[in-house]
Amino acid sequence: MAAVLGAPALAQTPANAASASTILVVGDSLSAEYGLKRGTGWVPLLEKQLASQKKNARVINASISGDTTSGGRSRLPALLAQHKPATVVIELGGNDALRGLPLDMTEKNLLAMTQAAKQAGARVLLLGMQVPPNYGGAYGATFSGIFSKVAKAEKVPLVPFFLKGVADVNDGAAQFQADRIHPNEQAQPKMLANVWPELKKLIP
Repeated sequence: MAAVLGAPALAQTPANAASASTILVVGDSLSAEYGLKRGTGWVPLLEKQLASQKKNARVINASISGDTTSGGRSRLPALLAQHKPATVVIELGGNDALRGLPLDMTEKNLLAMTQAAKQAGARVLLLGMQVPPNYGGAYGATFSGIFSKVAKAEKVPLVPFFLKGVADVNDGAAQFQADRIHPNEQAQPKMLANVWPELKKLIP
């Protein structure tokens, strides 16, 4: 979730893409392989999972390190028009909290993104986030509650905490890069394992 901006890591398009359903991932550095060797992040691991289960789907990773919900909201219409995804995974909000942005704005942006994707005919999966305890209990509860509130309002599935088993365990430091913000390669399969149970329900 660093503020270092980078180009979206777009997945390779398979030869049978015309008949494959498209999964669009719109996220920040947690999905953009920040600090990781290419091909080791949870999104490339998702591609391998789909292939191993013979799911006829391609993945477009439109994640940008440092992105916020405002950035995602502004980018989404063009991404929907270009890729016509069947499923949209929204992994944003962490940088909003790190920058102290208004939580009501984060909620409105996530709501608008979810509605736009649905209006384009896509299924939506929200990936929820939490903030460290030092942000305060009230702030943390309000922030994490945004995701469930949007998911409930729009009747879309939610992964309550994208970093479950990574950031909420005693040996959590061992699963992060030196900056203590970005999960390392070891953590990526766990992140995918958090997403997969809900995501697979949305893939034909």
